[in-house]
Amino acid sequence: MEVKIIRSTKRKKTISAREVDGCFVIRAPADLSNTELKPIVEKLQKQWLKKRAKESLDDNALHGRAQLLNCQYFNNALQWQSIKWVTNQENRYGSCTPSNGAIRLSHRLASMPAFVQDYVIVHELAHLLEANHGPGFWRLVNRYPKTERARGYLMALALEQNDTLE
Repeated sequence: MEVKIIRSTKRKKTISAREVDGCFVIRAPADLSNTELKPIVEKLQKQWLKKRAKESLDDNALHGRAQLLNCQYFNNALQWQSIKWVTNQENRYGSCTPSNGAIRLSHRLASMPAFVQDYVIVHELAHLLEANHGPGFWRLVNRYPKTERARGYLMALALEQNDTLE
């Protein structure tokens, strides 16, 4: 998305941001240096993208996808209480709490290929049967034929972003 910075001598301290015709418009004080402004712009963009991503995520579609994967790879043996997109997972792609059947997937997955999303869903579904990452868990996850490819994608992404794979 294009970023347009409008500097104003009338502004002394405040910085504002909004979307105008597909452009991210930042209004900032004229005397604020580019060095000072850059991290602020990055933070505002991140907040805006996070908000926009949250608005576009569909938990019902996610539930349907999980049901399909449950049928394909777990013979409909799994039950969960809820599966939802969340915006508060910055260091992992998904989480599962087997005790209450809650599965959460990071909004960051929404922009990734479907085979990666499916892998993470299968990974979290497998935790309903195996809480740890032992051999039994990986046997379940490896039922998904694109596991190795998806893990490679996530590992490459983690290296690129200096992130950790969870």
